[in-house]
Amino acid sequence: MRDHRHGENASAAHADVWTGRATNRVQWLLALVGAACMALGIELAVDSAWTSGTAPLIMAVVGCIAAGLLVLFGTLAFVHVALRVDEDHLEVRCGHIGLPRRRIPLSHVAGATYTSHVTPRHWGGWGYRWRPEKGTAVVVRQGEGVVLELWDGHTFTITVDDAEAAVEVIKARLRPRKPGAPAH
Repeated sequence: MRDHRHGENASAAHADVWTGRATNRVQWLLALVGAACMALGIELAVDSAWTSGTAPLIMAVVGCIAAGLLVLFGTLAFVHVALRVDEDHLEVRCGHIGLPRRRIPLSHVAGATYTSHVTPRHWGGWGYRWRPEKGTAVVVRQGEGVVLELWDGHTFTITVDDAEAAVEVIKARLRPRKPGAPAH
């Protein structure tokens, strides 16, 4: 397995596997906010001087813990994205446990282009996003990315460091397809 980094010869597309990733350390701060919400919910449940009854207390505890879990796991899932390109597939994995994950056969890819400016603002935030006019994206930070044009007319955008090298590797591995030929 060969890992291509900045400054390496990207034309070495004949290596077995190309890997790249992008990281957003700012999202660790959001994970801390989620942990703080959970801690507040636990604190309310354990040591509460709540005098308004048990129903409001239960709602506050459940709300704090649920919001904390949602923010914590939602941000940790998109702290980084990993892109892996082998001879036949392109695989995108998010977060520490690799979910969500998408595996795209290169036979479904019509082309790949480099974009220097992908922002969470244009996609509606961080994470796995879909916009009818733009397609699907995995956005973990602002910056460069890869835009895949799929044979079915959809696009898939991934933020990844050294996106230009990723595009070169993907293009080198694409097999030409005749118009009207079925995809594999």
